Amino acid sequence: MHAILLAAGVGRRLGQADGRPKCLLEFGGRSLLSRHCEILRACGVDQLTLCLGYGAEHIVTALEAEPGPATLVHYNPLPTLGSILSLWYARAALASGDDVLVMDADVLYHPDILRRLIAAPAADCWLMDRDFIPGDEPVKICTRAGVIVEFRKRLAEGLEYDAIGESVGFFKFSPTTALALARLVDAYVADGRREAPHEEALRDLALGGEHAIGIEDVSGLPWLEIDFPEDLLRARDDVLPRIEAR
Repeated sequence: MHAILLAAGVGRRLGQADGRPKCLLEFGGRSLLSRHCEILRACGVDQLTLCLGYGAEHIVTALEAEPGPATLVHYNPLPTLGSILSLWYARAALASGDDVLVMDADVLYHPDILRRLIAAPAADCWLMDRDFIPGDEPVKICTRAGVIVEFRKRLAEGLEYDAIGESVGFFKFSPTTALALARLVDAYVADGRREAPHEEALRDLALGGEHAIGIEDVSGLPWLEIDFPEDLLRARDDVLPRIEAR
């Protein structure tokens, strides 16, 4: 299995004074990157593609001390644009013929979350957490009769669904679906839609009706995407203790 870790973002909303990339933020004395590498290795993922941008040199240096999966680094020279570009630079991994994980790098999470995704029976699978704080920030997965009907931060008025949760930002794809995603990402860049988040291409894939994407409910397992200064406190005081307690 091949994992793609998207770690190019600038992280302006976090307001880090020391300028560290978000994946090098430390919780419990260990960086998010170090935790990713350990969990991926423990889950049997043997190949990792990292898409870097902001602070890339610091991440490359940190990788030298990590005994994680065999790692290939791609560089996104325009990290202030949409994350669709990061996925585009990693498109060779999507077309590799392997099962592929696509993962946001700025997430602190319990290892069982990734284990559940990999072990899920569906070849194509996304994670949903029903215990989320409503608002415009979470990327929401809405399903009706088990089928994804929306995948966005903001939902259209009148949208009909029978289940809703927040996306963890980790996705599993079969080789066929990963290749379809690579072609979608190519189309976004060719059409000049470089400012789009990569979630828009994922949405097109889910709502296109050609791929049966399963949902794995990980409600109750601790995790947090680190976006805002308050997330640092929540990660340290709430999420990390719950991870360590399990």
